[in-house]
Amino acid sequence: MIDELHEELASLYVLGLLEGPELADFQAGLARDPALQTLVRELNETTCRLAYAAPAAAPSPALKARLLDRIDTAARWRAERRVVPFTVPVWLPWAAAACLAVSCAWLGQLYLVSRSENALLRDQQTLAEFELSSARNQLKAERLIAAHEVASATGQLATLEQNLRRARQEADDANLQLTSAQKLIAARDLQVAQNNERLAELEAKSAHDADLANFKISTLASLLGNSPQALAVAVWNPARQEGVLRVEKLPALAADKDYQLWLVDPQYPIPVDGGVFTVDPATGEARISFKADKPIKAVAKFAVSLERKGGVPKAEGPMVLLSQ
Repeated sequence: MIDELHEELASLYVLGLLEGPELADFQAGLARDPALQTLVRELNETTCRLAYAAPAAAPSPALKARLLDRIDTAARWRAERRVVPFTVPVWLPWAAAACLAVSCAWLGQLYLVSRSENALLRDQQTLAEFELSSARNQLKAERLIAAHEVASATGQLATLEQNLRRARQEADDANLQLTSAQKLIAARDLQVAQNNERLAELEAKSAHDADLANFKISTLASLLGNSPQALAVAVWNPARQEGVLRVEKLPALAADKDYQLWLVDPQYPIPVDGGVFTVDPATGEARISFKADKPIKAVAKFAVSLERKGGVPKAEGPMVLLSQ
């Protein structure tokens, strides 16, 4: 940074007003200081521009006439080889000094203005550089933040993808387990159904066996002298209060006659009616299902009698079959 003293010395050096030791010291400092060299070069350029910036002034007609007359006289004298006497006017040094003073004042004012403008430009440049540096730092910070956010987002995305893959794998495993469980449940359901079916069969068989154990089965022998081969078998289910009668080799009946079945129960004074039936005239066979017309507790015997057509409430005709 150049101080005010060196700036004033540079102005005087450009105008040729430094002499003696000051000139030597300034030239020595000028050789060592690049900033001072730049300032001297700028002042020289400014001085040259000021010389060209001064407006052109046209000489007066009298001055022009005197100058032309002097030029003609000098030419005559040169032709005649005469010496032209020259006398320096008394006012010329003062005029030169005044012009130099005015020039220095003008140059000093221009220098101060230029200095102020340069200072303002330097301040503006410093401010611009500061703003540029701030903008660069802000941009760098924003880039760092953006890079951090991108890295964070990338990491989160990778984590989400990993979690998604894990969830898909777990879902696949769960589906496999569910499929296996469904197959196992189906197999168990089938086994349960089979077991239930088997249990039902066993229960039915047990019930049937129980019913068979309670069934009353009796063989009826013939009481007819003309048909000793006649035979019948009666099966009675007390739980259902019904039974089956199968006969063989009974004689054919007249049109106005029927065979009638009787169930002997000790709780009743007379046998209970089991219904009427006929046999095949050719074979003497018949198979009928029957029910008693009263509730039966226990069947002591079965009997078949020959009755009139349609049956009777109480046995009237001869007994043809009787159980033991």
